Amino acid sequence: MTADLEGPAHLTPLTDAHRELGARLIEFGGWLMPVQYGSIIEEHRTVRERVGLFDLSHMGELYVEGPDAGEALAAALVSDPASLVIGRAHYSMICDPNGGIIDDLIVYRLGQATFLVVANAGNAAIVSDALAERIEGFKAILDDRSLATGLLAVQGPRAAEVLAPLTDVDLTGLRYYAAKEGTVAGIHALVARTGYTGEDGFEVFVDTSQTVALWDALLRGVRTVGGLPVGLGARDTLRLEAGMPLYGNELDLDTTPYDAGLGRVVKLTKAGDFVGRVALEKVAQDGPARRLVGLIVEGRGIARHGYPVWSGDRRSGVVTSGTQSPTLGVPIAMAFVAPGDGEPGTVLDIEIRDIRVPARVVTLPFYRRDA
Repeated sequence: MTADLEGPAHLTPLTDAHRELGARLIEFGGWLMPVQYGSIIEEHRTVRERVGLFDLSHMGELYVEGPDAGEALAAALVSDPASLVIGRAHYSMICDPNGGIIDDLIVYRLGQATFLVVANAGNAAIVSDALAERIEGFKAILDDRSLATGLLAVQGPRAAEVLAPLTDVDLTGLRYYAAKEGTVAGIHALVARTGYTGEDGFEVFVDTSQTVALWDALLRGVRTVGGLPVGLGARDTLRLEAGMPLYGNELDLDTTPYDAGLGRVVKLTKAGDFVGRVALEKVAQDGPARRLVGLIVEGRGIARHGYPVWSGDRRSGVVTSGTQSPTLGVPIAMAFVAPGDGEPGTVLDIEIRDIRVPARVVTLPFYRRDA
């Protein structure tokens, strides 16, 4: 089943494969993507208990290369990519001069003078344009390979078991937030131990022409251990349980990294200037005006994006994401609240359909795989 689209959407190389699997397709970030193949809850639990396969070919892949590539990215982003060891990656953000988040990113250092920046689908063009502008004057070039790159993810406790027989990359030696080139199912690939589910897993980058062959090989492997293909619906509930932010919900231009509890990403001690430094230094010194927290809903109802959060008769903030947690069996949410209302154990009220329902502040994440 395909949703009606207001305008044209990009298609990943796997659109036909998704249709053959009975996926419900929706427009997401300018792309036609599978939201679910069957039950979102079943897909979610399969990733938590076994393994799932995701099509992430809508993501943006931006290569920055040249003698000054690390220095250029350090001036463009809040993190310090120049400090990365070759083969490692880190979480980062690109901010505007006011400290607002344009997008959250993963930056991989693939060589002495080669970096890969992975951006969210809906922001990929914006990030590409911003990076191109910000690296001017440095000995570095931007190569936007978003449409030339396929990206698949294998996520879950049995992910290594699925991938190991298909690759020549030593997965036992591949650390979290590390990447290595090799082959997967005989296809040249970049294999990264990263993901967005709170589980162990891998993201595999290939030339777009090889995406279908890679999908077929990985899907066979996933199914041998009882895994499933997984859509955006379960991807969202998985990342929410893991306390991971979603751009457009927890992150946007009106939000700084410090608001979102991600001030650790901002490297104010790095050498040189970067876009947003002055504004972010002020937030770091004064403290953010709001705080992102986790909430366990203790009454009836599911908190949704945009629902008000109250402390007595005082409006404290707003829900950014919410769902019924398939793993925990209770309604959970993330919300921005007043800084003083964000201590774990604090009981607030979420306004759900004009009824105030109690919710308790908890430390994020809701779910941790090693707990």
